[in-house]
Amino acid sequence: MKTVVIGSGSWGTALAQVLIDNKQECIVYGRDLDEVVDIHLYHQNSKYFPGVTLHPDLDATKDIKVVKDCDVVVLAVPTIAIEAVCKEISPLLKKKVIVINTSKGFHPATHKRMSEVISESINAKKLLGIVSLLGPSHAEEVVQRLITSINAVSYDEELAKKVQHMFANEYFRVYYSTDVIGSEIAASIKNIIALGSGIAEGLGLGDNAKAALMTRGLVEMKYYGMLHGAQESTFAGLSGIGDLIVTCTSRHSRNFQAGYQIGCANSAAVFWENNVKTVEGVRTCEAVYLEAKKEGIVMPITEAIYKVLYENGVPSECVTNLMTRDLKRE
Repeated sequence: MKTVVIGSGSWGTALAQVLIDNKQECIVYGRDLDEVVDIHLYHQNSKYFPGVTLHPDLDATKDIKVVKDCDVVVLAVPTIAIEAVCKEISPLLKKKVIVINTSKGFHPATHKRMSEVISESINAKKLLGIVSLLGPSHAEEVVQRLITSINAVSYDEELAKKVQHMFANEYFRVYYSTDVIGSEIAASIKNIIALGSGIAEGLGLGDNAKAALMTRGLVEMKYYGMLHGAQESTFAGLSGIGDLIVTCTSRHSRNFQAGYQIGCANSAAVFWENNVKTVEGVRTCEAVYLEAKKEGIVMPITEAIYKVLYENGVPSECVTNLMTRDLKRE
């Protein structure tokens, strides 16, 4: 099968190398000429992985028409770009394809999950099925072939197994799941909690505070997910607590780094003025907060982070408000 990875950023590059390591036919499509040339000519993606040499058979192109005869499309672009990319490639596809989603978040306007956005944006006659690759997986480690375990998630169990076998090898272990709702919600909301973990670190609140935040954040994630049809067990798995742990603690996490910047300044103003990276938790926080408010779902951590990001809330004051809420049973 021929796979096209759309997105020449860190995750697209790392996943493409996994496929090449597995002797799969794969090419990366990217819009950034420098990234494409770096991969094509020099077997590097130095913008994201300085000093790392990629597999010599990994190649990249700027020609989007490369998707026309592929069997699998891997979407490795930010959530905000998923809809536009799908609508761009849909008329180019010559046959039914498996679409693999790697984005963790919600549509910025409709607040729909990514698999829903994909199914609505690609012609059904061109779509064999959708599988999401989710779990604790920083590209910086995957590209160095450090041990990683993730989940292939789809309503179609056989399709999930097919993708599982495509990517699995001695350093990249893939499980499969059919709980699409739970996996996508968990993978998205954990970015909100990671922002909070970074804020706690920036404020110097210590490890106890971060442990409490992650634990109670998991409760919010599970509560929100189950009210939307998720299976409880998913939140104890790789897409749930696994991804939550790595995103809340790793120096590779953009969400943690953004939160840390906010915490150090005790304000989100500096972040808004200077950020140029995709920090998925920021948009996710807005989407989840608005949906939770509309549906009457109580999510105090999410609400506190929303106030910091969008209502000029002072992080230290928001922490105090969280800590002095009415006492309750766990």
